[in-house]
Amino acid sequence: MERADYERLRWRCIRRALLELDIVLTRFLDNGFDQLDEEQQQAFVELADWEDHDLWRLISGQEETRDPRYAPIVARLRKS
Repeated sequence: MERADYERLRWRCIRRALLELDIVLTRFLDNGFDQLDEEQQQAFVELADWEDHDLWRLISGQEETRDPRYAPIVARLRKS
């Protein structure tokens, strides 16, 4: 991922309406994003575009993903 794209993604992770998402997404971006393969990175980028409350329900375990591409990312976010 290009540096400029990474910085835009970081901005999207930090500027959330829910503080909990700020923390979880930014922590993961700083500590786990670079360990993902390209497909997983793309899945994370897509998740970062979700509405805050929908994404929080997924990360907090209130809902499960039906998309198998998101499952490994969601599992890692839940641990972070």
